[in-house]
Amino acid sequence: MILSLAAAAAMSSGSGSSLNSSSPLDPFDSSTSWSLSEDPSNSSSEPVVRTLTPDLQPATTAVAVQDVSPWDIALCVTGTLISCENALVIAVLFYTPTLRAPMFILIGSLAVADLLAGLGLILNFVFTYLVDSSVEFVTLLSVGLLISAFSASVLNILAITVDRYLSLYNALTYHTERTVTFTYVMVVFIWVSCLTLGLLPALGWNCLRDESTCSICRPVTKNNAVALAVTFLLVFALMMQLYLQICKIAFRHAQQIAVQHQFVAISTTKGVSTLSAILCAFGACWLPFAMYSIVADSSYPVIYTYATVLPATCCSVINPIIYAFRNPDIQKSLWMACCGCVPSNLSLRPRTSSDV
Repeated sequence: MILSLAAAAAMSSGSGSSLNSSSPLDPFDSSTSWSLSEDPSNSSSEPVVRTLTPDLQPATTAVAVQDVSPWDIALCVTGTLISCENALVIAVLFYTPTLRAPMFILIGSLAVADLLAGLGLILNFVFTYLVDSSVEFVTLLSVGLLISAFSASVLNILAITVDRYLSLYNALTYHTERTVTFTYVMVVFIWVSCLTLGLLPALGWNCLRDESTCSICRPVTKNNAVALAVTFLLVFALMMQLYLQICKIAFRHAQQIAVQHQFVAISTTKGVSTLSAILCAFGACWLPFAMYSIVADSSYPVIYTYATVLPATCCSVINPIIYAFRNPDIQKSLWMACCGCVPSNLSLRPRTSSDV
């Protein structure tokens, strides 16, 4: 998705290097060496005629080195941080048998999606500067991986929101086998849909044959980019509606518990503040890129694309902190893995999906 950004930035610097090969011979050019030669056929006693001829031996050819864009460095560093964070989450969930509830299945799926997104950003940097990015297979592979990973990340966040809503709306029947089955069905549907989206550029839905139809992320076409952006806006609107319903249910529960009224009111207010922070962070990361994808195309300055892509990738940096590292069960597993103990100030109350 981001593979062609650095190529556009380096085109201007590479065009000037080809001018020297077709320029006429400059007698005052320091790179041209001259030598004295005489006519060997002149064996008579006539004065030897010496001519000044240029030495046309090929000089050492300088290899053009593509300048590394600081934006690409920032994306590569972000991808490395994303990969490390989510690899840690996946390891904790995999080696802790007690973390098998539907909530942790969705958190693990989100971590896998963000891990693939981080690896995609690293591979994008490698393909741009260490591999010939003009090969179509390399471009389509990088774009397909990034589209699948980031789409899965967004949809997994939506699935976590749905899970939190169901844990409050159907609190009595949430911990049943039906809920676990529904969670696995959601995860399978998410990954099948996202892998299909990632395969579309390789199946011909790209602009490699017609550069005028390219979006801000070559080789994704403008129409496909708009469709993905509109889909994200719909997902964001659905998340806002679900979180609004979660807040209403939480306040209703607070009103029904008169004995713990003060405690519940404080706890509910804190939960609503946390939900607001989650939504604001998600929107701040993805909305600029989604809106820019709708209004812009490949003719727009590439720096604007970088400026909107980087915050979108930072969402995958924030996700493990919001959905994994804040969870007391995962915190206990991390403490046990790191130092073999659990701090006394760590909450011992089991955390449910309804907790925010």
